[in-house]
Amino acid sequence: MDLVNCSRVEKFILLGFPHVWGVNASLFVAVLILYMLSITGNGLIILLVRINSQLQTPMYFFLSNLSFLEMWYTTTVVPKMLANLLSAKTTICFYCCMAQLYFHFFFGVTEFFILTVMSFDRYLAICNPLKYVTIMTSGVCLQLSLTAWLGGFFSILFQIIMVVKLPFCRSNIVNHFYCDIGPLLAISGGDPHLIEAFNFLIAVAVIVTSLLLTVVSYVFIITTILRIPSSSGQKKAFSTCASHLTVVSLLYGAVLFVYLRPSASKSSFHHNKDISVVNIVVTPVLNPFIYTIRNNEVKAALWKLFQKKKTLA
Repeated sequence: MDLVNCSRVEKFILLGFPHVWGVNASLFVAVLILYMLSITGNGLIILLVRINSQLQTPMYFFLSNLSFLEMWYTTTVVPKMLANLLSAKTTICFYCCMAQLYFHFFFGVTEFFILTVMSFDRYLAICNPLKYVTIMTSGVCLQLSLTAWLGGFFSILFQIIMVVKLPFCRSNIVNHFYCDIGPLLAISGGDPHLIEAFNFLIAVAVIVTSLLLTVVSYVFIITTILRIPSSSGQKKAFSTCASHLTVVSLLYGAVLFVYLRPSASKSSFHHNKDISVVNIVVTPVLNPFIYTIRNNEVKAALWKLFQKKKTLA
């Protein structure tokens, strides 16, 4: 096939899941409920941080950033996924697909950076409590947050430009429920090896580096906590990190399995779909619960909000 003069496809067909009406209808309801819980839970955390002065600290500022990212990360995929579950027409326009691919990875990469910043914040709070207030000023928090967002924006930009320029004229069937990098490279007419190598380097640079920084931070944190003489003091110090550590474990575990491979186009898409459902649909629902169930300050702010609404009613 002449890839130079070929006519590039205008639409992709998202293969998604096998179309069995009863199964698709049940999956639609389950995904819709989880999506609404995710948007509500993360939106509630942002609202609590905004209206409660006790939560306007660096830790909760970064948490609200994380919640905002989770809302958009899942929104880039789930609405289209829901529409496709109930429709026989599962197409997506070429540039819509590229936009979904870009924003999905943009929000995902930024999330890694925010989680790393959160681990640095916990390191300062526990290991250098006397200097914490003077170091983590509102200006520094804003700069760290902005750096994380810009890092996510630019780290994936060049890679998406390379994908857009590929000659998609051999097939338009994407073996996934959204526009992911692996299935797109598998149907591209060009040589995907350069993009795969670049993708792997970005994955190593972002995922592994951020994970290592997080692990190093927690090594110092745990060492400092173990030096606290009282068990109650150790428990209180560790409780401020437990939620973040749980979220980090969930996110990195799923993403390392899917993306940290030299050849994305030859990976098992069947297993990737299952992991992607967990990563895109389930994990964003768990995060608000993880941060509220173990956090007395958030629970107190939530109770205060409910009591205020009850009084107004």
